[in-house]
Amino acid sequence: MKKIKIAYIGGGSKMWARVFMNDLALAEGLGGEIALYDIDISAAQINKRIGERINNDPAAVSRWDYTVCEKIGDALDGADFVICSILPGTFDEMEADVHLPEKYGIFQSVGDTVGPGGVLRAMRTVPIYEGFAHKIKTHCPGAWVINLTNPMTACTKTLYDVFPEIKAFGCCHEVFHAQEFLCCCAKEILGTDKPKRQDIIIDACGINHFTWITEAGYNGIDLLELLPEFIEKYYDTGYCEREGVAPDGFRDDPFLYGNKVKMDLFRRFGVLAAAGDRHLVEFMNNSWYIKDRADAENWLYHLTAVDYRRNDAAQKISSSRRIADGTEKVTVVRSDEEVVELMKALLGLVPPKVSNANVINTGQMSGLPLGSVVETNCVFSCNSLKPIVSKPLPADVNALVLQNALNIENTYCGIKNRDLNRIFEAFVNQPLCSSLSLADAHELFDSMIAATEKYLGEYYHFKRHDK
Repeated sequence: MKKIKIAYIGGGSKMWARVFMNDLALAEGLGGEIALYDIDISAAQINKRIGERINNDPAAVSRWDYTVCEKIGDALDGADFVICSILPGTFDEMEADVHLPEKYGIFQSVGDTVGPGGVLRAMRTVPIYEGFAHKIKTHCPGAWVINLTNPMTACTKTLYDVFPEIKAFGCCHEVFHAQEFLCCCAKEILGTDKPKRQDIIIDACGINHFTWITEAGYNGIDLLELLPEFIEKYYDTGYCEREGVAPDGFRDDPFLYGNKVKMDLFRRFGVLAAAGDRHLVEFMNNSWYIKDRADAENWLYHLTAVDYRRNDAAQKISSSRRIADGTEKVTVVRSDEEVVELMKALLGLVPPKVSNANVINTGQMSGLPLGSVVETNCVFSCNSLKPIVSKPLPADVNALVLQNALNIENTYCGIKNRDLNRIFEAFVNQPLCSSLSLADAHELFDSMIAATEKYLGEYYHFKRHDK
């Protein structure tokens, strides 16, 4: 039995913590301490009680000691792994991120990575992550740090910029959904049983939520060559890759989509966009796929309202309380996430594993600047993460990715230097803001800052920027 300590920053998580605890409970050969730290201590205490109930479930094969720490340093001391999963601000700030731009004809389906919402969320998140990086350097400099917070690219960049020797990576499951889409294609066109996602060998590169699959193979078959036939069949009706969901099941779930944007982009560029359509549309000119609400309907995805997120979170909180109290049954099942499997590979408990990860570009992606954060395949082995050099993107696709990567870099540099003028230039250069006049862009930027100022005032001096 390998005993480790995991520090969980954001340990009051309403849903992902439960997924993580379930996967850990099913991780044979592992055990130890999970130190939960959250500014909402009561939420962390609820997760502690849930973790203890998971320990007692007959399906659990490993046992973990759950502790709640009031100070982040206590959670980090001696940690082998650090999980970072936080919500920067509240749903009120998210509502401003997502919905204030609608007054100016800018719609966002997620609003947490790029676009006006992504910039404001980065303004709240990066200063917090600066603090995390300093604390990790002091308390557990040798720990592996796994970031799950969005904006993924900016968060990961911050960790490395503040603490260059950190062993950190951003972990995102969006590429897995594209692999599932390819599995559905293989089953449909080849007439075989549906392959497992892990059997689809891909080459992928890009930036988080705008990653592209340039090669995909299954048993020696080039799956990208099968896609045109599959797309021809489902382009108009849409297709949901989620297991157990009908091809049009996306219509009833605001987090699902019909993959029509993904299919359209493949028709245009010949490579497969790996993220979900709700993310993809935010990286491109807002007149392409997201000019208004009707556009979302036509392209078969949802503009997920923040009120829905509020209600969904409230239900999850109620469920967590019931599970903690024992009035709702805990169900220990393995998820499709890979975090625990990557941890096992880093501990040397399983053979080396290849998976996508967000890390500093040291040359693994030729089309983007060195030092920026990119998402490519990496090899995870005992105390080692090595990026795999990716196949170059087609020039037209790389141009789209590069614009967004440079915007993220510029946003980060503006935040790092607390330079509102530079942040504004990154804001107005967002593809979603392409229809804004400069006057409207200034007005929107000011109103969005005002809506989240209580989370920014500690870090920024708000003198009016130049106009």
